[in-house]
Amino acid sequence: MTYDNIIVETHNGIATLTLNRPGSLNSLNKGLIDDIRTALRDLRKDDSVKSLIITGAGRGFCAGADLSNAGFNDGVQRSVGEGVAHSMEIGYNPLVRDLTSFPKPVVVAVNGVAAGGGVGLALSGDIVIAARTSYFVQVFTPRLGLVPDMGCTWLFPQLLGRARSRALAMLGDRLPAEKAAEWGLIWQAVHDDQLMTEALLIAQRLASGPALAYRELKRVLDDAAYNSLDEQLENERLTQRMLGDTEDFREGVTAFLTKREPQFKGK
Repeated sequence: MTYDNIIVETHNGIATLTLNRPGSLNSLNKGLIDDIRTALRDLRKDDSVKSLIITGAGRGFCAGADLSNAGFNDGVQRSVGEGVAHSMEIGYNPLVRDLTSFPKPVVVAVNGVAAGGGVGLALSGDIVIAARTSYFVQVFTPRLGLVPDMGCTWLFPQLLGRARSRALAMLGDRLPAEKAAEWGLIWQAVHDDQLMTEALLIAQRLASGPALAYRELKRVLDDAAYNSLDEQLENERLTQRMLGDTEDFREGVTAFLTKREPQFKGK
């Protein structure tokens, strides 16, 4: 399938989704959001796809929301604030939910700037790597008089703690990729010319792994933010009960005992 705002390529079980509005630094409008969500629905159902890479075309990953609010005007009279909330309700927030609930491993390769909602888009993936010249920046509050969105007010405190998340959001300072990795916002920063090579290597490792276990791992890790320790222990127990009866677990045990690499089938 072809799209107006993204490029989707699939090879050897790995899908690569490239944001393709380079003239606007891949800023998010309704067309781009709709294309990403449609692609995610299709890739979710495609059993041949085992992992996904998301990156941006051109010199930036994503500059955040297209401030022209392109595509969200449905003819209903709204205040500016109501219009922003409407676009979040039907576009930006569902995109975050679709990405965070995507059942297959998602590797995000950040090239260049990730600003505003582009940061939330990147952090919605499972493993985030960035080119060393890339940076993350939140300008919602100091430049626009808004608060960060696309999940950033939830993700930043969890990943960075109170002091760092507040300073970055209030000051709007750039966070270079290497420091983002050092602080734990992303997995790693790599040389610019190795970004897609490294993303592909990670995606290949994930594509050969246990698909059912990856799906459940994403869920239980997300559940932990809302559960008490006792609730999470029970969550783990029930998950292990289910996964313990899979072919993949039997294969993993056999491979471990016979000192060979497991050959998982996602069953």
